[in-house]
Amino acid sequence: MADTHAKPKLLFPGLQSFYDRAFPLAWPIIRFAVGFNLMMHGWPKVMRGPGAFEKAFGDMGFHPAIAWVWGGLAIEFVGGICIIVGLFTRFWAAAAAIEMAIISYAYLHNGFAWLNRGYEYTLMWGLVLLAVALRGGGPYSLDRKIGKEL
Repeated sequence: MADTHAKPKLLFPGLQSFYDRAFPLAWPIIRFAVGFNLMMHGWPKVMRGPGAFEKAFGDMGFHPAIAWVWGGLAIEFVGGICIIVGLFTRFWAAAAAIEMAIISYAYLHNGFAWLNRGYEYTLMWGLVLLAVALRGGGPYSLDRKIGKEL
């Protein structure tokens, strides 16, 4: 069996110094992408107010709808900002992963394809959020700066 711990050889060894310098930036880029996506989904709930979404949540079977809207607003907007800066990263990423699992379940009857309002998109983001929750904020995070993590 192949050694799974051996580092693969680069096809272009001259890129090694670039990869060495860029590697620490990979996790903040992931955190920013995930957090920004969440924040932008929460922004309309902030701007229009939770009441504007109450009927839609109720029609999807979420009761009491206003509580679900407020939960989504907090997880998406506040949690998105916190994931971007790496503050309580594991908590917010886990909460958002659970939210994505609930939404995926709600869209299960539509099939996989997101173009049919399926669960493709929410499943993908939920798994990425689970990875963020497992990994934490990383070296360039407020969690690391304050020296505490959940």
